[in-house]
Amino acid sequence: MIGASERFLRELSVELGRLEARADILAEYESHLYELEAARLLDGDDAYDVIVRELGSPRKIAEMWRQELGVTPRRLQGLFGGLNVFIFAGGALFVFLYHRFAFGWIDWLWNVVTSVPFLLIGAYALFWGLVGYEIGRAFGHRGKAILRRTYGVAMIPNIVLMYVVVFRIVPHAWFGDLLSASFIAICIVATALLYPVAFLGYRWGKKVSI
Repeated sequence: MIGASERFLRELSVELGRLEARADILAEYESHLYELEAARLLDGDDAYDVIVRELGSPRKIAEMWRQELGVTPRRLQGLFGGLNVFIFAGGALFVFLYHRFAFGWIDWLWNVVTSVPFLLIGAYALFWGLVGYEIGRAFGHRGKAILRRTYGVAMIPNIVLMYVVVFRIVPHAWFGDLLSASFIAICIVATALLYPVAFLGYRWGKKVSI
């Protein structure tokens, strides 16, 4: 009759299937089993139940690793970079629709947005705080470099937009009263503060992941 440790590892191996890190995961849990055996926690007839209670069931362990390995830095960067581009594309489409079509709901929404422009800055800062949080939660200590790369790539459309606005490549008349000199200055400062906001989110997410 096979022992409880061998049974656990065999079931875990089956649950992991062809997962790329399968060998490393099995080696890690084998070391945990050695620790349990050294502490003489597996001497009784309920040894398998003790292993499951201490380490988790093979099925849950495999599910956890699939979720963790499924979130890669490249995928996360692509997701948040795509969302950032989507935000800018949505804004550009909104401006186009406002000037091209006379829909009542567009006029109403435009008036709301231009009357409370600082809500736009706050919402965008919240977005970057959540980006940092998700990177910290998913990657822990490794997430700092990932956050820097994600921020650097995603800032390209921001910088391009500031350039075309500051140098009036895009007519300010398209944006009505929204693009006052003071608001443009505030947007430039706020953009510089986005990374600290994202970094605070990262620190929070990293703390949660521990």
